[in-house]
Amino acid sequence: MSEWTDADMPSMEGRTVVVTGANGGLGHEATRVFARQGATVIMACRSVERGERAKVEIRRTEGRTRVPEDALDVRECDLASLASIRSFAEGVAADVDAVDVLCNNAGVMAIPRSETEDGFETQFGVNHLGHFALTARLFPLLRAAETARVVTHSSAAHEQGEMDFTDLNWERSYGKWRAYGRSKLANLLFAYELQRRVEEHGIEDVKSVACHPGYADTGLQGRMADESGNPLMKAGTKLANAVLAQDAAKGAWPMLYAATADIEGGAYVGPGGFLNMRGSPVVMRSNEASYDREDARRLWAYSVEETGVSFPFERE
Repeated sequence: MSEWTDADMPSMEGRTVVVTGANGGLGHEATRVFARQGATVIMACRSVERGERAKVEIRRTEGRTRVPEDALDVRECDLASLASIRSFAEGVAADVDAVDVLCNNAGVMAIPRSETEDGFETQFGVNHLGHFALTARLFPLLRAAETARVVTHSSAAHEQGEMDFTDLNWERSYGKWRAYGRSKLANLLFAYELQRRVEEHGIEDVKSVACHPGYADTGLQGRMADESGNPLMKAGTKLANAVLAQDAAKGAWPMLYAATADIEGGAYVGPGGFLNMRGSPVVMRSNEASYDREDARRLWAYSVEETGVSFPFERE
């Protein structure tokens, strides 16, 4: 049996997909394939201008007949702003009857400490809390679909993450890579806890799954090396990308597979090749910390309290 590629994706005709961070990198590639397969993709972008440029590029690449104008719907959604997330979700709810797939893809990586509009440390606020609030607000539309899937994009960096519930906002000390790892671990704790809770509430038409892209050359590594000003880092990054990385299109395969393949809720998908950094997607296990149910429950409660957003099934 041949290994899975995006050519194996089923038709997405008549389905609505929301992709955060759809204007660049892995989100751009996933959006392109979803649209090529017939989906209407709502491109949730912090910058509408960059989103519109990405839309033009996708239609040029795939063909304007194959991806018509109304197949790509660019909308502003800043995951660093709870108000923006609410406005985005309300706008989507006013215009569509259901969402079939939500790809929680956007994120920031290893940046100097800063805070979101609402006072959260930015990596934790954007990568986890923003997607938690977005998923909760879009959940009625996911329930309205015949079957729906929430795909949360994590990273192999979750293995370096540690949950410290006494300082989730990194007010005492901050390390940009430690903060990134924690945010990616939080993504998995959330994805698995969401699956457990929908099962507990007898919701069979929504699955929550997670994925990671392996080592994909999205240009992010090069930009980080450039910003460092370190010529050795620049050279090392260039060499690593050339030897180890797969291109962004293949890096999006785990997300596409997680969104469309026949897999169980709570599954974790990543590249099955060399050191799980490249290759066709397969279902695998994340680290033991990501399956810690007590941490998942604590994180869920904290997320509800901090964002002020809860899932509808918990209010029924």
